Amino acid sequence: MVHLKSPEFQTENGSPSSEVPEDRQRWFVIYTMPRHEKFTARNFGLREIECFLPAYEKVSQWRNRQKINVMLPLFPRYLFARFDSSKRLPVLETPGVQQIVGAGATPVPLPDLEIEFLRQQIDKKVVEPYADLVVGNRVAIRKGPMKGIEGVLVHKQNGTRFIFTVHLIQKSVSIQIGAEDLEALES
Repeated sequence: MVHLKSPEFQTENGSPSSEVPEDRQRWFVIYTMPRHEKFTARNFGLREIECFLPAYEKVSQWRNRQKINVMLPLFPRYLFARFDSSKRLPVLETPGVQQIVGAGATPVPLPDLEIEFLRQQIDKKVVEPYADLVVGNRVAIRKGPMKGIEGVLVHKQNGTRFIFTVHLIQKSVSIQIGAEDLEALES
């Protein structure tokens, strides 16, 4: 779930503080030019801006019938960057960036838990894109470090799949997960 309000920083007497804590960096969704996700991620690296480009491996066949493995972005035209929202100009000036996703001109941060969940699943290589989200049972992960992440449960030929959606960009991924790790939510 994305929170639209940023936390208030207060002094010991309860009044608002003008000092920004050092840990104010949050994850934001970056919308890129078409097919510029990897290019933009490289440019973030050159500018020392932390970014995360979730990708998956796909077997592709060329015209000459040769098959190769290619790495494709999990969310076409989107990647994630971590920065202080008050210092977003270097992010916006990065080649390949079209905008920071948010509410109007205000960038909306993602919960760190969602980024960590995606990173762990990408490392396990059990993530694939899931474009046609089927209406199903709402479920939540009930144990482990990703407890509380919500999604939709679907069944596939090779087992149970958990559909995780990044609501801010309305994109979904399918993740293989054991049914014993899920609990049903009320509609």
